[in-house]
Amino acid sequence: MRILVTGGTGFLGKNIQDNLGAFLNQDYSISIMGSKVYDLRCQQACRKAIQYYNPDVILHAAGSVGGIGANQENPGKFMYDNLIMGANLIERARIENVQKFVLLGTVCAYPKHTPVPFKEEDLWNGYPEETNAPYGIAKKALMKMLQTYKEQYGMRGANLIPVNMYGPHDHFNLTSSHVIPALILKFYNAMKNGDEVELWGTGSASREFLYAADCVEAIARAIETDVDLEPINIGTGKEITIKDLATEIAEQMGYEGEIKWQTDKPDGQPRRCLDTSRAKELLDFEAKTDLQTGLKQTIEWFLNDNNWESQQ
Repeated sequence: MRILVTGGTGFLGKNIQDNLGAFLNQDYSISIMGSKVYDLRCQQACRKAIQYYNPDVILHAAGSVGGIGANQENPGKFMYDNLIMGANLIERARIENVQKFVLLGTVCAYPKHTPVPFKEEDLWNGYPEETNAPYGIAKKALMKMLQTYKEQYGMRGANLIPVNMYGPHDHFNLTSSHVIPALILKFYNAMKNGDEVELWGTGSASREFLYAADCVEAIARAIETDVDLEPINIGTGKEITIKDLATEIAEQMGYEGEIKWQTDKPDGQPRRCLDTSRAKELLDFEAKTDLQTGLKQTIEWFLNDNNWESQQ
């Protein structure tokens, strides 16, 4: 089985390279497609890549996204990049008769006030949280595109909706990172420079976090299992407030200073926590890594690997 991974040089892509083989039950080869070689916003690039690698499975893990600040500064870019990359790939996969297309969606696609825990059938019952809407709507459109391609062309695949991921190889940059890597970097810089830590919002918003290696296991099961193209939540089913998360990271890193909350800054979506029963039913998947353990492993990787410094 030949697997082509988009976004393969990014955070999740590197975790796929490290961990996918441990979860697959058949022989496979992985080809990594990075944006520096193939710009997926260009139809010709998609054609050349798929014809060159001739994959049985495309795993679309590429994305253009950041934290709240980056989302506010780049709504048009994030909308366009994610929509056009995915649409180009799905159409070219159809033309080239790729056997299966696995799409990594986003929890940002859910409506802002979705009842907790988020159920897949609630996906279309409202508008996403405003700062994440362009990215979330683009990914949601791609999920629907895959479904329509199944209806008209018989395309096989899977629509996975992972929650916020974290782990080794994450992107540590205060401007563009998600919550956990941004917090780790803030505490690291504060301890290094003797500063206090200032964090956006009130800390009352809650989030669910998924260790990247656990997500790779879910991906492997989706590759090897014939599932419908109905969306499947991938997560732990457990949430934590940002304030409690910051406290846990501070304790693990040994930060003893003050944490100040910038309450004039947005919290983002009030709560995020998934109902993961469909993943258990269809993929026999349950996340194995608890948050405390995952944070410990992520922080150890951050402190012992200097590659993150090139992201500054």
